[in-house]
Amino acid sequence: MSDARSPAQIEADIITRREQLAVVLDEIGVRVHPKTIIGDAKAKAAEAVDRTAGRAFVAVNRSVSDVRAQFVTEDGAPRLERVVPAALVAVGVVGLFVVSARRRRK
Repeated sequence: MSDARSPAQIEADIITRREQLAVVLDEIGVRVHPKTIIGDAKAKAAEAVDRTAGRAFVAVNRSVSDVRAQFVTEDGAPRLERVVPAALVAVGVVGLFVVSARRRRK
């Protein structure tokens, strides 16, 4: 039989396997360590917050751009036919709040 190994080869294989097993066990120990688990959870949470904040920023930016486009032309000039009515509505709403606040004081 050509498969016969010497005791020295068998011992070398055992040493190699033992070293490989030690490395694997160390990796497992690191992965299941509470600090590693907490760190992974924090990283995932931070990633989710960043992703959500990014989406919110894009949505707000798009909304602001849409509203701005309603009140300003492409060259930056105000659209008076839209600005004046919006300003009048805003002044009216503020006026109602002021009148309402004065009535409550009396």
